[in-house]
Amino acid sequence: TRVIPSLPFSESSVFAGTLLAFEKFVFLLFLSGLVTLCFGALFFLPDSVRLKRIFLSKNENPAVTVGSDNELSKKVPGDPEHLRAGLKGGEGANVKAQEPAARDERVTSAAHNGERASAYSYEAFKKCLLKPALGKNKGTPSDSETLQRREKVKEMMKFAWDNYKRYAWGQNELRPLTRNGHIGNMFGGLRGASIVDSLDTLYIMGLMEEYEEAKEWVQNNLNLISNGEASLFEVNIRYVGGLLSAYYLTGAEIFKQKVVELGEKLLPAFNTPTGIPRGVINLGSGTSWSWGWASAGSSILAEFGTLHLEFLHLSQLSGNPLFTEKVMNIRKLLNKIEKPHGLYPNFLSPVSGNWVQHHVSIGGLGDSFYEYLIKSYLMSDKTDQEAKKMYYSAMEAIETNLVQKSPGGLTYVAEWRGGILDHKMGHLACFSGGMIGIGADDGPTEQRQHYLDLAAEITHTCHESYSPTKLGPEAFRFDAGAEATATRLSDRYYILRPEVIESYMYMWRLTHDPKYREWGWEAVEALEKHCRVDAGFSGIRDVYASTVSHDNMQQSFFLSETLKYLYLLFSDDDLLPLEDWVFNTEAHPLPVIRKTCLWRNFPWTISET
Repeated sequence: TRVIPSLPFSESSVFAGTLLAFEKFVFLLFLSGLVTLCFGALFFLPDSVRLKRIFLSKNENPAVTVGSDNELSKKVPGDPEHLRAGLKGGEGANVKAQEPAARDERVTSAAHNGERASAYSYEAFKKCLLKPALGKNKGTPSDSETLQRREKVKEMMKFAWDNYKRYAWGQNELRPLTRNGHIGNMFGGLRGASIVDSLDTLYIMGLMEEYEEAKEWVQNNLNLISNGEASLFEVNIRYVGGLLSAYYLTGAEIFKQKVVELGEKLLPAFNTPTGIPRGVINLGSGTSWSWGWASAGSSILAEFGTLHLEFLHLSQLSGNPLFTEKVMNIRKLLNKIEKPHGLYPNFLSPVSGNWVQHHVSIGGLGDSFYEYLIKSYLMSDKTDQEAKKMYYSAMEAIETNLVQKSPGGLTYVAEWRGGILDHKMGHLACFSGGMIGIGADDGPTEQRQHYLDLAAEITHTCHESYSPTKLGPEAFRFDAGAEATATRLSDRYYILRPEVIESYMYMWRLTHDPKYREWGWEAVEALEKHCRVDAGFSGIRDVYASTVSHDNMQQSFFLSETLKYLYLLFSDDDLLPLEDWVFNTEAHPLPVIRKTCLWRNFPWTISET
């Protein structure tokens, strides 16, 4: 109890009143400070993003820093859980996380899809194809030798599939030496990557029993309710691409249903200040962040630039223009910012929209961005003039700054690091022969033969790297006397990659030069000799070693790409004719979108985009 000194009555009352008022003032001051502190915590504490949405406008997408003890994939020969864009993982890095501030956008979008998805007419799509997808006779070649070779490729596919089914069914990939499955950490908890990647290959090859098994698994076991952390790029090219092509080839509604649902789960990755998506996304929560090793939290050109084909088709199937809007926003930003010497560096900040490093490559980190420019033009029935302009401008810059001739006369595409050339090519860059080839006809008239010649020269260079085993290393160099040779032990591995064979297929279709089929057959024989084991196919650690050492991994893209491109190489051109079909970067065929045809005959079947 506090004791107040004895004072005359009147003075005591006044003093007591004054003291009471002072206490009220102090209490109110304390209370206001407490309220201010609590209110401010909504904006400054790390886990407050959901509460911020109560007060901030819909357009604000604040990023917060979190610690990630997620172990990202490493591209190493011993355990090639690589990323297709040539990415190398890092452990325990702090990265920028992005909460899906527009989760309501996903809900709205899903409701929109429920109303519009049923409007897409598969019959309308089929009537707008110029030719039957599987040709007059499923592409069967007339000469017996080519037919025999095609049948061999089909047998390889069945062998790879049967062993996957026996030892790794439902998991992502097969480990053929240990005869077990592999899940990995690229797909965010999704399973069955080899199944989804194989759907169209099985169907095209006429392996219908195996196709039905795969379809049944997708219907009953492909669970898209996942809380894992996925590569936006890998999920898009393998799962979205695989389901889209399976739907367009077969018309099975389950594939359309699954792919639209999965597409919805990828949208929150775009919730950044610039709309450039981050590379990693939690498929359950929608949280996204950049790869821990990527410079300054940047996004990767070959990742955010390899969404356009699939997202346009997601809009077509769902009737939801949001998918198209997301990828068109990427293009808008790329057109706005300055390009050094007309080149596109590999790293871009999703926060500022500026380049982070001036490293340019048409191999890993850059590759499929350029591929999707020319293919966007072709897939639009040659109406996307913006994509066409961007592609040929990029090609001009690449020729001016990167294309080189070795002392031995081999044409190659070097890498560019802030103005300094690195005289090497990656296996991933060997797709460029095919890319330049399919773009030759639509370039400037005086350049068309030049582009076709350049495509042939690059394809020849990549063939020359395939020695002595007739399989190629991960990267090869053109300096210190090297001619298309891997000079580093760490570059000597081969993980069943398809890019060289992909260029053989395109160059065969464009020129019908028999050497491309001969080169493809060399690759078949080498795969059989060096990569086939008792329970599947495996990559090898050193393409120059006389004694083969296997890496114990049958990659899903071996089934989707390598074997598919070989099968098409030994088939007639009317099997998936290039007038009607464009292959995504995982070799999943997507149809040309002929909006005029669709709108004229079936105006309710296409989205407004």
